[in-house]
Order: sequence, then structure tokens, then C-alpha cells
Amino acid sequence: MDLDTIMTEFDEQGYSILPGLLPAAAIEAVRADLERWVDDEATMLQADGVIENPFADESFDRRLARLYAGHMERAPKSLRQQLHWEGMYGLFFCPAVLDVVEGLLGAPEIRLYPNYTVRPKFPDDPATEVLWHQDAGYTASGQHGQDEAASEQSVETLRMVNAWAPLVPARRINGCMQFVPGTHRIGLATHERREHYLEISRDEIESHRTEAIDIECDPGDVILFSNMLYHRGLPNVTRTIRWSCDWRYQDAAQSTLRQERGHLARSRMPGTAVSSPRQWASLSFQ
Repeated sequence: MDLDTIMTEFDEQGYSILPGLLPAAAIEAVRADLERWVDDEATMLQADGVIENPFADESFDRRLARLYAGHMERAPKSLRQQLHWEGMYGLFFCPAVLDVVEGLLGAPEIRLYPNYTVRPKFPDDPATEVLWHQDAGYTASGQHGQDEAASEQSVETLRMVNAWAPLVPARRINGCMQFVPGTHRIGLATHERREHYLEISRDEIESHRTEAIDIECDPGDVILFSNMLYHRGLPNVTRTIRWSCDWRYQDAAQSTLRQERGHLARSRMPGTAVSSPRQWASLSFQ
């Protein structure tokens, strides 16, 4: 798909699906890091006397669910500050993704926004069932400790592109995302606090429910979408975990509206952007 088509889709729909944009090696590196992290989780649970069987032979999409079966109150719902692993570099700093993002933002300097997360969506777990929201709703809520007032006007003027990539096939049955095309043009919706997440007010989302579409995709695909787009994650009704990663890029000339500054992903000034897996691993969430 050429850049003009992607830009038109993004402008009209609020998102664009880019099949196979990520190299297989990038996905494999992320999964390898996560498998090592799951090993550590198993070791911890055994040491704490929570489990006897570490399920070492289980598949990537099953093992964490087996480890925490019956102990979901301890189960990790997301990974963020842990993601300064070398294997994440190929995902966050993929040249093909950055080329598209540069075209969408039209900015000479691109920031990896300080909101990057791996999500293990557990089976039948309300705590990992993300409700209808706009990412801008979280920014405006002050939930992330902004260092300045994130007013409706400032949130709506953030020049951002959200990225989402599945690490296993994402289907309706295991909780793929749903989008409502075109809702990025509506403006900032009212968000209300629920038990685990914010949710667009029922009155504002009700008229759009029938317009929702499933975003089914495979490892290697990247979904780019607006931080103003209405979206949610469906329930996972399988016995496996739907692993995914979401991250964001921003015009680096803008404030993040958070205490954290993020990291420079692309710049025309030599030596200023993150340039290697080792460098990424030497940094921290900030």
C-alpha cells in the first residue's frame, strides 16, 4: 500500500491496517524476551509456593494463563516499564513503521511517546477487557500525572499516531480490537471511570455501536490509528492469551502532556535518536 493511500485512509477512517509491515525477526525477538519474562514469573511463583508445576512445555499463548490459573488476583495485566529489552527495539524503531508515521505526522523529529505497553489478554478476565474509549480520554483525565493541564483543546491538538501489533493471531474470539471508523472527527467524548478502565459515556457510544468493525490481524501486521478514534477490545473467550503490544509516536516539537518525556525515535540531527537495541536497553521509562 502506498503512502498516499495510507494517509487518505487515516484521514477519512481514523486508522490504517498495514499487513506484514513488521519483519518476522522483530516479532520473534519480542516473543523471545516475553518468554524469558514468563520464565521469571514461573520461577517467582514457585519460590512463593503458589505453584508446583512451571508448565515449561506449554505454548507461548497458553503458559502464562496456566501459571496464574486460580491466582488471577496476582496476574500481571500489562507490562510497561519492563519493556527496555533489546528485543523491543525492532518493534518500536522499525524503519518501515517510522517511514509511514513520518508521512502521517509530517514532522522532522518523531518521539516514541511515553506510553508503550505489552498486554497479555487473559481468557474470561474483565480486568483485561478494555472498554470503549479514546486514548485522548486517558490523557485528558489526568490519570497519567501530566505536568501541565491537559485541557480538551490541548489533547485534541496532540499530533500523535497510535500503533498496535498482535504477537499472536488476533480474532474476534480471542478479543481483537473493534474500531468505529470516522469517530476521530467527532471530538473528545465524555469518559467515565469504571472498575478497571475509563469508558465513553453510554449515551455517546450507543448510536455508534452498530458501526463497529472487528480488527482481525496477524503477527507482522501493524494497525496505525488516531488517538481520537473510538475503540475497544472484545472479551477473550478462548483458553489462550491474546498477546499484543501498543505504542505511540508524536511530533517531538510538542509537549507530551505527561511528566515523562519519552524517547526520540527519528531525527535529522545525528546522534540524537535511539539507534540500537543496546542503547534502548540502557535507557529507562521516562
